[in-house]
Amino acid sequence: MSGHSKWSTIKRKKAANDAKRGALFTRLAREIALAAREGGGDSETNFALRLSIERAKTNNMPKGNIERAINRGTGKDKQGTKLEKIMYEGYAPHGVALMIEVVTDNRNRSVADIRHVLTRLGGNMADAGAVSWQFRRAAYFAFPTENYDQEEIFELAVEAGADDITLGDEDIEIIAPVEAFKEVNDELQRAGIRLDEAALRMLPNTVIQLPPDQAIKVMRLIEDLEDLTDVQQVFSNIDITEEAVSLLEAA
Repeated sequence: MSGHSKWSTIKRKKAANDAKRGALFTRLAREIALAAREGGGDSETNFALRLSIERAKTNNMPKGNIERAINRGTGKDKQGTKLEKIMYEGYAPHGVALMIEVVTDNRNRSVADIRHVLTRLGGNMADAGAVSWQFRRAAYFAFPTENYDQEEIFELAVEAGADDITLGDEDIEIIAPVEAFKEVNDELQRAGIRLDEAALRMLPNTVIQLPPDQAIKVMRLIEDLEDLTDVQQVFSNIDITEEAVSLLEAA
């Protein structure tokens, strides 16, 4: 398994066992509310909402929380505040490019929190467009290898439209064009595969390789950004090695 994949797996497990589950539920509720606002409250016809609900269930979010988030998005909950999704751009130390996805009800707070983390750890904000050209949007899926027949998974994913499949010892990762997201997701679900992650990601066109000690500083900055309640995901163009992940775990 690549270092990046191993790090993603560690972070997913950390989120699942995080004592700050309230912050995680807040983040998931905002995602659900935004999806419901943009596409309606019916998960059968609103694929983005269905995906957000599945992610919430994977993280053991109570059914009542999910329903309240949907009502907030559709306007049934009149007390709900307006949410917006924003993609901020920035740099970590050593020139590593960052795309920071935010769902917030207060963009001034979000910007201040992000800038504080970046400044404290040697990064900086960037103007719109300064970083985004280095990334492309793609569909991303990940799940444990377990006892799945890897050859069957490979064929299923390719037939559904995937263009990159990584068959690791612990995880299987699938990357597909955005337009193939639903087809790949549905095929995996029909095959009885329980996904750890199914989302749209910003993938780097090229990656930056750093010595492990420098990579760790960047990884810590990314983790601190992801700990912010308003931040949904952070994408970067750093090449994560298994050595860097092992050093981070040992630190």
